[in-house]
Amino acid sequence: MSLSTVFDPELIRRYDGVGPRYTSYPTAPHFNNRFGAPELVKAIKESNEDPIPRSLSLYAHIPFCFSPCFYCGCNRIITRDADKKQAYLETLLKEIRLLAPLFDRDREVVQLHLGGGTPNSLTGAQLSELMAEFRRNFHFAPERERDFSIEIDPRTVDAADIGTLREIGFNRVSLGIQDFDPQVQQAINRLQDTDRIRTILDACRRHGFQSVNFDLIYGLPMQNTETFAATLDTVAGMRPDRIALYSYAHMPELFKAQNKINVVTLPDPERKLALFQLAVERLIGEGYVYIGMDHFALPSDELSRAQDSGDLHRNFMGYTTRKQTDLVGFGVSAISQIADCYAQNAKDLPTWTAHIESGRPATVKGLRTHADDRIRAEVIQAIMCQGRVDFAEFEQRFGIVFRDYFAAELDGLPALAEDGLLALEDRGLRVLPRGRLLLRVIAARFDAYLPKKPVQQIPLSKVL
Repeated sequence: MSLSTVFDPELIRRYDGVGPRYTSYPTAPHFNNRFGAPELVKAIKESNEDPIPRSLSLYAHIPFCFSPCFYCGCNRIITRDADKKQAYLETLLKEIRLLAPLFDRDREVVQLHLGGGTPNSLTGAQLSELMAEFRRNFHFAPERERDFSIEIDPRTVDAADIGTLREIGFNRVSLGIQDFDPQVQQAINRLQDTDRIRTILDACRRHGFQSVNFDLIYGLPMQNTETFAATLDTVAGMRPDRIALYSYAHMPELFKAQNKINVVTLPDPERKLALFQLAVERLIGEGYVYIGMDHFALPSDELSRAQDSGDLHRNFMGYTTRKQTDLVGFGVSAISQIADCYAQNAKDLPTWTAHIESGRPATVKGLRTHADDRIRAEVIQAIMCQGRVDFAEFEQRFGIVFRDYFAAELDGLPALAEDGLLALEDRGLRVLPRGRLLLRVIAARFDAYLPKKPVQQIPLSKVL
């Protein structure tokens, strides 16, 4: 199922500023502190009692970075203190030993991801110890069925490190590139050598990694279409299996490091739109498949194949190839999705540590979804991952009459259809090529938590 994509700058201007990224539904701002450790434990127990319990996806957050990247909005800790990292690792191992026994041992781990921060701020020996602890406490699926990935900073890794990562069980890596232009790198405090990245990429292929992802960001200081075109030329020459193309959001009131960026050097909205258009059209022209939101993949990559087969899924790790898993989060700020519940760990290191050291899960907020949430979540998944909604399928699964249940939402779709974002048909709705870059505009129509305003007025994250 190949889904074509058309870049319509006028439509993107019109619908800029349209709502959540839908890595969950309801989204994280709706989590509440009435959901804590007891509720998490109950959710895990209930998930074990399903007739066919779901497989597991594991996520561990490694918050440390050696130096601040000025654009970054992640939950990270800037330090070179080896003792601090070792203490964090030891607490993380305790958290694994605390949570793992709650899950039935026969539930296979099919997916594992280390994010941050900078996961490779831990040494190879520390990462090996972490993976060994996961292996001791959980039942890993056969190797051919695993999707085990790690985010790495290419400035702090070499070819030998890549070999170590493969040996301890990772089969996918994500490299934080952002931009290859030296002036842009200087402006964001992230200088890195292009030849070094080529060497790392070659090492990944030599050691048999199934997939390599490049993270790119548009809208950074000092970027223009000429320099970003050169970055895209370099990326095309290296040909990573996947590309994540993120929009820079300048919010210095929330992320202090962004105050280091001179706002005069940021591209204005029109130039940023031109950067986005340049990237989308170039990557598609190079043969990459637009998966959705900010993800591209080669047709041979498992992400593209998952979209074709209907197995593509979206969760807190972005687009994934594993459908119907329970996600278990470890580490500061990590989020779990167990059965019908979401649970988030404490975001600050002392609170998270205190919980684990006292023998309690570090859950400080979350949410148990209700029936309406679950129906809407599946509609949003269908839009974000498959680009279509089959009314009959939902009627059969949930015992509803789709046109009655979503009467108000469907009444709002003709305007989107008139703009060419979607086709509203007797049997369902289908995202059209002009709507592919605006998936969350369509998804937002089914979000019961958003203010009842025209979609352009919703005060949430922007497309650009």
